[in-house]
Amino acid sequence: MYCIIDIETTGGNHSTGKITEIAVYKHDGQKIIDEFISLVNPETEIPRYISFLTGITEEMVADAPRFFEIAKQIVEITEGNIFVAHNVNYDYSFICKEFKELGYVFSREKICTVRKSRQLFPGLPSYSLGKLCSSLGISVHDRHRAAGDALATVALFEKLLKLEPKMKTQTVTSYKYFSGLESKTYYQEINHLPEKTGIYYFRNEKDEIIYIGKSKNIKKRVLTHLRLSKSERTILMQQEIHSIDYELTGSELVSLIKESGEIKRFQPRYNRARRKENYPFAIYSSVDLFGYIHFTFGKTDSAKKPIALFASKMEAGKRMLQLCEAFELCYGLCGVGDCSKSCIHFSMGNCLGAMKQKEKSESYNRRAEKLIATLEYDLPDAVLIDKGRSEEEMSCVLVENGVFKGYGYADKNYVRSIEDLRDCIQLMEENRDIKSILKHFISKNKVEKIIPLNDMTTL
Repeated sequence: MYCIIDIETTGGNHSTGKITEIAVYKHDGQKIIDEFISLVNPETEIPRYISFLTGITEEMVADAPRFFEIAKQIVEITEGNIFVAHNVNYDYSFICKEFKELGYVFSREKICTVRKSRQLFPGLPSYSLGKLCSSLGISVHDRHRAAGDALATVALFEKLLKLEPKMKTQTVTSYKYFSGLESKTYYQEINHLPEKTGIYYFRNEKDEIIYIGKSKNIKKRVLTHLRLSKSERTILMQQEIHSIDYELTGSELVSLIKESGEIKRFQPRYNRARRKENYPFAIYSSVDLFGYIHFTFGKTDSAKKPIALFASKMEAGKRMLQLCEAFELCYGLCGVGDCSKSCIHFSMGNCLGAMKQKEKSESYNRRAEKLIATLEYDLPDAVLIDKGRSEEEMSCVLVENGVFKGYGYADKNYVRSIEDLRDCIQLMEENRDIKSILKHFISKNKVEKIIPLNDMTTL
């Protein structure tokens, strides 16, 4: 037996979003034999753009049952059946989260009609539900409503069943893992981890986050953490894991951004990288009495504007020395040498003698300004568009006034202006890691589209 399911939500992901409507069609492999359809009061606001997309307003759900009031019916109709959905991990993760908040573990075998369609109908222009149904001649009514989308998925699933009557569900392959894995509470949940891009969380018995990671394939990456290991640190972490959560991002860029922010927020004990919250040391520039650009590095000073921030004074000094040599600058003026008496670098011809005014300030400052540009490199004001968590969604990263503002998700057909975009953005503080990540993705053009803020018409 199968249960073909579709939900509508307040948007976002299962960690922050809530269900506003659910439709479940029980199917015996030949026909629908039972159904359950209901609006759901999410007990939170529904964003304007979500209401625009789905047609579900706050007034419509005001008197609808809350999830806990229909939870029993959902358990009963899906019990012992395979959970089928288009982009199944999206629907499944929301429903699992709702049940988890009620203290119940919802676990079902799954089939994804997106994945199966790619296998059985290769080469189609799009595998989003609407476009896929159009390609296959399936009528879709009440698009972006749970019942309409679920019925379209039923028709799609019936076509897939004809091509593959004994359809395989998503399960965990048998691997050699650390001793005791099968006795762990989360062992069966490994079956339901998605093979998609996102971040994952390991929690201990106290529900404390002990490790956060990101991957283009969450399931595959999590399994690597659970293999036999000789590392004492890995063994300790394996034994401490009590549950595994995840969050799909669709975009590698968003995964890196979210991972960085979450590690700094929760400070998991097994994350060695990106744990430092602050960068208390900085490099500064000024102009001396002779007109030469002078560099210093030390503790951050709120009265000064830093060129770059560092986790330690040693790191700042090491970077300053590298750039001083790269741009053939004065070691004294860069704060990495003493030129008050004799200067070995000048005597060896490695310095043109700016400290002694042997080199004109104009020529020296041109190279010094290149050093500043290398360190500063303001981010361009733009929206970085990348993959979303489904075919119909896109991720958006906003940079404004040279500063990272946040990220979010939007329907590809909805955003038409910067105002629309702001409704989708989850605000987030910039840190040095995020700025480095953005610099890399922008310089390598590793997103689908980079749109200047003054050119939002190209969305």
